[in-house]
Amino acid sequence: MLFRSKVGYLGPEGTFTHQAAIKHFGYAAVGIPLVTVDEIFREVAAEACQYGVVPVENSTEGSVSHTLDTFVNSSLKICGECELQVHHNFMVSSEGPIERIYAHEQTFGQCRKWLDSHYPSAERVVASSNAQGARLAKEDASAGAIAAEVAAELYGLRITAKKIEDSPENTTRFLVIGRESVGASGDDKTSIMVLTRNRPGALYELLEPFHRHGISLTALESRPSKTAKWSYVFFIDFEGHVSDPAVAAVLEEIQKGPLEVKLLGSYPKALSLSL
Repeated sequence: MLFRSKVGYLGPEGTFTHQAAIKHFGYAAVGIPLVTVDEIFREVAAEACQYGVVPVENSTEGSVSHTLDTFVNSSLKICGECELQVHHNFMVSSEGPIERIYAHEQTFGQCRKWLDSHYPSAERVVASSNAQGARLAKEDASAGAIAAEVAAELYGLRITAKKIEDSPENTTRFLVIGRESVGASGDDKTSIMVLTRNRPGALYELLEPFHRHGISLTALESRPSKTAKWSYVFFIDFEGHVSDPAVAAVLEEIQKGPLEVKLLGSYPKALSLSL
């Protein structure tokens, strides 16, 4: 019998995370819809799923802070990434007036201009995912939802406006998490997490070796460490694989200093945006 990997994603069926999982793994894997990012991390760590797919960054709204924070206490590795161009649609279950709108918190931010113009007085109710919002709107005659076209098909809703996102290039990046590291592909990216205190020169000490070794940074985010006052965690993405000599030299250098460095993973860069 052919083994099929189980892949946890932010459910229910029809979310953009679900679409990202299909784009990355195809239909050979078994998708497992889960309620929260924390649950995805737990299920992969407990070996109930071989992999998980979580959103990490949107081109309009920036990083998904909760995903980054979850890495702090996790031993899981990043073993892939996927980029998906995201189009949002407004959908309803009836012809009645709209009193509330369901969507994921980040989606409200990505569609702010359209919402302010068309439904400035409607209550914006945060759902765990856009697909969950569509499911809630199906049972609420006075509500609408913002979600992907596939969600309208799944939950029997009628789309009244398409592509309502503020930016036509609206793109979300997803990470594939697992328990094991992956080898070099020839076109890779590496992610690390660095804990540092707020002191003069700390950020320079961290970044200077990358410049000296000619390694290009692709992302830099900071988050409160939640372990000590004015202590921060930096999440850094940069080009190259941990097995590359230049990358290995940089990591060895910054690990010798006072900084706490955690390798989150080296993995192939995302493919083209098309699904």
